[in-house]
Amino acid sequence: MPDATSDLEAGVADGVLRLTFNRPDLLNALTDVMSDELAAAVEAVAARDDVRVVVIGGAGSAFCAGADISGADPHENFDVSALDRANRIVRAITSCPTPVVAAVNGVAAGVGCSIALAADLVVAGSSASFLLAFARIGLMPDGGASATVAAAIGRARAMRMALLGEPLAATEAYAAGLVSHLVADDELPAYVSSLAARLTAGPPLALAATKKAVNAATLPHLDAALERERTGQAVLLRTADAAEGMRAFSERRRPVFRGE
Repeated sequence: MPDATSDLEAGVADGVLRLTFNRPDLLNALTDVMSDELAAAVEAVAARDDVRVVVIGGAGSAFCAGADISGADPHENFDVSALDRANRIVRAITSCPTPVVAAVNGVAAGVGCSIALAADLVVAGSSASFLLAFARIGLMPDGGASATVAAAIGRARAMRMALLGEPLAATEAYAAGLVSHLVADDELPAYVSSLAARLTAGPPLALAATKKAVNAATLPHLDAALERERTGQAVLLRTADAAEGMRAFSERRRPVFRGE
């Protein structure tokens, strides 16, 4: 049975490992513990005989609002270790031998967006939106988003999402090819369950080989992108602009960036 007291619920039934972000009051913003637990759970799938599909979702009205940068001075508690955690999650998802499905309800922002788009299939509810909000707080995309978004929807749209921090609504995301499925919000749980059942009934060795081949063809430079993002983000985290961006986010005001 899932542990409903954790910030990351985890449970297996009928060959499906469901991992659910469980901080609905904070739009499922990721903590360090949640990140570590998510990565470890997905990494462990390779050694499990009882898991044929992984489904990642969010409790309440959001998928995941990104890293938790709440508090008076969030920049003082946010460092390169957060990038290492994000990279570990994305590597775990893309290298997982079973299909990984992201069930996206509401917002998927920041690293939450990166996690969703690392999945093999992304099912978006009609209320879903995808937001690379990093530039809004003086940072750059991480979690492999510079590679996965461009691979899915092309350079021009990726630049628009990343540079302007504009959310892409579910219908736009589906039309652009960013997500694989679009359903009504009230149909999302049943649709994801049906999709997971189809995958668990499929040939596991063939699905694993297919996933590996498609990722190799479409994301051949993912590791390089993760390292570029880590290097760039590590520099940006030490800037006054990043400190101002995070402070402004916490204080719910517009940041004033000075290029410092």
